[in-house]
Amino acid sequence: MLELEPSGGGCFEVHVDGREVWSKLKTGEFPEPEAILAAVGGRR
Repeated sequence: MLELEPSGGGCFEVHVDGREVWSKLKTGEFPEPEAILAAVGGRR
């Protein structure tokens, strides 16, 4: 299941099964869609 949670302050984080796979706050960068797909992989 994909769930978006509105936030503020430039926060963009991706979690899969409770595990963080991307954090704009930590990297300082907004990811390319391919980077998110690679980080998420085939998980559902």
